[in-house]
Amino acid sequence: MVDLASGASWRRLHDHPSTKAEPLSTYRPVVEGRPFLERPADGAPKPLSMGSDGIAISADGSRLHYCPLASRRWYSVATDALADRDLTEDLVAATVADEGDKGGGSDGLETDDAGRFYLTSYENNAVLRRRPDGEYETVVHDPRLLWPDTMSVATDGHLYVTANQLHRQPKYQRGQDLRRKPYALFRTRIDAGPVLLR
Repeated sequence: MVDLASGASWRRLHDHPSTKAEPLSTYRPVVEGRPFLERPADGAPKPLSMGSDGIAISADGSRLHYCPLASRRWYSVATDALADRDLTEDLVAATVADEGDKGGGSDGLETDDAGRFYLTSYENNAVLRRRPDGEYETVVHDPRLLWPDTMSVATDGHLYVTANQLHRQPKYQRGQDLRRKPYALFRTRIDAGPVLLR
């Protein structure tokens, strides 16, 4: 957390289970038809251990949504609790809600001013959207969306998303860099604008 007025900062939910990677026994991602593991050049493959990564704020500003990279689940926490430095960690954690299964591994989250959430799906080369009624729909699916990540809803009515090819980095490919340049930024029209909290 950062107080923009004073510059003060503090950590919340640092060691909370919702910010941690799922164990291999419950999470086995597959990317481009292959189990996604760390594959060092000179060692045995090992499961991912990346925790909290995706982050987005609700349209009304009341909840901060987040997800571990190595998980199919996502969570939210009350923003008032995060911002209140007088609350104990236990009281902040009591406001955490399990938002459920998000339909696949996800690196990026975003929201629009219509109250919908966008979730990248790196296992499926796709971007999903959760509507206010809780139902999911596919916004875009394309084989060129190789590890979709950072998203932004812009005032021009488009959702922008990068394809960073993270899974092709040497760390996951026995020391070989299999990424192909140029990297891509995609956009797709949506019927909403960005969340602009004041």
